Amino acid sequence: MSATIRRTRRTAALLLGATLVTLTATACDSTGGPSVSTEAKQTPAATAPAAGAATSAPAAKPADSKPAETKPAEAAKAPAKVGDTIALKSTLEKGNTADVTALKVVDPAQSSNEYLHAEDGKHYVAVQFQIKPTGAKAYSEAPWSAAKVIDDQGQAYGPTLAETKAGPSFQTPTNIASGETGKGFVVFEVPNGTKLDKVQFSLDNGFADQVGQWKLG
Repeated sequence: MSATIRRTRRTAALLLGATLVTLTATACDSTGGPSVSTEAKQTPAATAPAAGAATSAPAAKPADSKPAETKPAEAAKAPAKVGDTIALKSTLEKGNTADVTALKVVDPAQSSNEYLHAEDGKHYVAVQFQIKPTGAKAYSEAPWSAAKVIDDQGQAYGPTLAETKAGPSFQTPTNIASGETGKGFVVFEVPNGTKLDKVQFSLDNGFADQVGQWKLG
């Protein structure tokens, strides 16, 4: 076999291998991976016209009127904030989905245990969540392990098992039947002077690929 034929076959094999790698990567990406969801779930009241409201065809624009300026679609979707609900799903169980709402942020939060306090130079922050399972399965996880807060510098802070006067924390595990709701606080210990910017929550005890995120302030 000539050297030219050998080089041609070797080049074809390399090209085929590169193509297979690219196709495999594309297939993997198409299944989805870790993502941060910041879009609030729309309520029926926000998306449907009021009952009994009259509907009419839009008035015709004058011939010489200028077209309205169009804005990018992203501009209309403000990030979810405290009080908003985000629809979350599990990575491990297909039927495990839930509507999660960040209800309240108490900063600083006082310890409810006279013998247990935040370290010197730090303080507690308590975030209240509401969880409503929307799939066929009940929610049976440890919410305190599923949340984190992030400051304006991008530093993340995990939860602590401290109890505060802000209100009751979630039990471990927390069991909520499908269609019902449960509420509880998750407590974090952060340095004094920290400006918190976001709070996050996910299913699968914090290991789901999809992460809900709420903007603070």
